[in-house]
Amino acid sequence: MSNLRFNLQKVDGQARLGILSTAHGDISTPAFMPVGTAGTVKAMTPEAVAQTGAQIILGNTYHLMLRPGADRVEHFGGLHKFMNWPGPILTDSGGFQVMSLKGLRKMSENGVVFKSHIDGSSHNLTPEYSMQIQHKLDSNITMALDECTPYPATEKEAETSMQRSMRWAKRSKDAFFPRDGYGLFGIVQGGVYSELRRESVEELKGISFDGYAVGGLAVGEGQKVMFQVLEDTIPHLPYNRPRYLMGVGKPSDLVGAVMRGIDMFDCVLPTRSGRTDQAFSRMGQLNMRNARHKNDTRPIDDECTCYTCQKYTRGYIHHLGLCKEILGSTLLSWHNLHYYQDLMRGIRVAISQGLLSAFADAFAAGQATGDIDPI
Repeated sequence: MSNLRFNLQKVDGQARLGILSTAHGDISTPAFMPVGTAGTVKAMTPEAVAQTGAQIILGNTYHLMLRPGADRVEHFGGLHKFMNWPGPILTDSGGFQVMSLKGLRKMSENGVVFKSHIDGSSHNLTPEYSMQIQHKLDSNITMALDECTPYPATEKEAETSMQRSMRWAKRSKDAFFPRDGYGLFGIVQGGVYSELRRESVEELKGISFDGYAVGGLAVGEGQKVMFQVLEDTIPHLPYNRPRYLMGVGKPSDLVGAVMRGIDMFDCVLPTRSGRTDQAFSRMGQLNMRNARHKNDTRPIDDECTCYTCQKYTRGYIHHLGLCKEILGSTLLSWHNLHYYQDLMRGIRVAISQGLLSAFADAFAAGQATGDIDPI
């Protein structure tokens, strides 16, 4: 019995249309989650994020445990109240960020001892402590602590890493605080090795989770390899549980992964690109610093209904970028997040009509037309 309700409504090939219900509201899947690392989606108000169509956001356990601290967030009534986001929140376990602290962390079977990138203070992140932190944050979807296997890794290295993640997954499940409308996701690891991925799936199914994430991808292996790993992994996951591809990605990644059976995504790309004057559009990616935009009176995307495209021209956004004005980051982040939500809405409609393959072809053709700048 799951603490989260997942209602599958329609299937088109391997793609799935569904509703994931939590204590803080429903999420239409396939879904993209904006990343609110430190309790904020960068350059955006929560109200603006909601206006893009986002129904769930992601918070980061590692960053929030360091600043302001889980106890302080709990004092304010949890992350929803602290940051004024009433909808569902997923928090990652902190494992990926800790693994990125090369030279500042020491791993053992118990967990990871690491030094804060902020002040050098020492911390010990264990599966049990990660569950405690995420509970204090009042996260609707808690992620099991795992070790994100680096790329490249030998098969033996990937196996050792995956098996440790599976032991940590069991400890995470044992330490989780089950409540109605709150769930725990396990994370599939195993690098690019199909047998290890399948072994990881079987281990997680034996523990039983409310949802299953595919981790350790989009770390340098390339889209072709990522899609192959998904094709080798997803058919073995429980059919009646949501599937989450962590840290992905580009629009073409989302379309391809949905067609392989993924239900949920997160990525910093829309807002990070917005802060570097890059825009996503139906014509591909645009570099708004490019001089050809300076006298352009059109919006970023003629078909876009976001706040930015309804109010501002390419020429003005180009000007903001050259002046390094903060407003430029806000307007582009707003547009990019809206574009991602528009893409997911289009995918959901296509699945409901049994037309996802045609949608994917039209998407690819649009991205391949002119007016594309490299990022």
